[in-house]
Amino acid sequence: MSSNTKIQWCDSTCNPTMGCDGCELWTRQIKKCYAGTLHVRFGRSSKGYASTFENVTTFPGRMENASRWSNLQGLKRNEKPWLNGMARLIFVSDMSDSLSSKITFEYLLDEIVSNAKSPLGSRHHWLWLTKRPERMAKFSVWLSKNGIEWPTNLWAGTSVTSQKTTSRIKHLSRVGNNSTIRFLSVEPQYENIDLTTWLPKLDWVIQGGESGNGAAPFHIEWARLLSKQCHSFGVPYFLKQLGSNVKSGDKTIEFSDGHAGDWNEWPRNLRIRKMPKILVKKSREKHGKNDSQSIQLIKSKGKTAA
Repeated sequence: MSSNTKIQWCDSTCNPTMGCDGCELWTRQIKKCYAGTLHVRFGRSSKGYASTFENVTTFPGRMENASRWSNLQGLKRNEKPWLNGMARLIFVSDMSDSLSSKITFEYLLDEIVSNAKSPLGSRHHWLWLTKRPERMAKFSVWLSKNGIEWPTNLWAGTSVTSQKTTSRIKHLSRVGNNSTIRFLSVEPQYENIDLTTWLPKLDWVIQGGESGNGAAPFHIEWARLLSKQCHSFGVPYFLKQLGSNVKSGDKTIEFSDGHAGDWNEWPRNLRIRKMPKILVKKSREKHGKNDSQSIQLIKSKGKTAA
């Protein structure tokens, strides 16, 4: 959790949970997830981490603390000029997947939704990323059934690493309402990915190669193809980094920045970092009771398994 982060597409990070049930980056055989690696290093020695990455742990109060961070609306970011003028962008769950099975919907309501809707939290935009969009969609339905709208300033995102995992976008498209920003993180990318089927369902696409020792190759041609696909569908495209093993055809390209995240080193036609337009796409339906009344009702009902 940090009010300042080097991650290029946001200002800050916040983790209402730590740890994860695992994914294609973190299995018994594969240990590629940077959050998992940091848990191995610090999990048993730092109170800010889960004891192990597999032991998904709640940290209530973090979202409320983050909501108090200063309002950045209209301000310049000298190191991230593509964010100029926007509200503070807070990446939710960069060190965890808060849609892991152990985390109840009541906790997600209390910790994430309630704070995003609060007077302080509503000044910011919260970018919630998961590899479990199917459960996020179920949570969205659960909120709706209890008369609670998905907050407009809570963006819904999922990560993909291969063509096969693009199926997650189907579930992401069911999250929220017509005002919800839905975004995709294609990172780390392990093969060429065609998003033409899915782009009409998306508002923003982030792309990046893998970093660190043993990084899988990232081909510059992949970035050129995906940026063109996004342009064709009018979807803002953001190239975060090329990674630590960059290829162009059969050639390896070296960069002074180990992550190849300094876009001044890139070919000019790849220096694309566009942000989504924040617009209310459609008037939202009105409920008979307001959100605060709905939230109080949920709190009184106890836990719901999902």
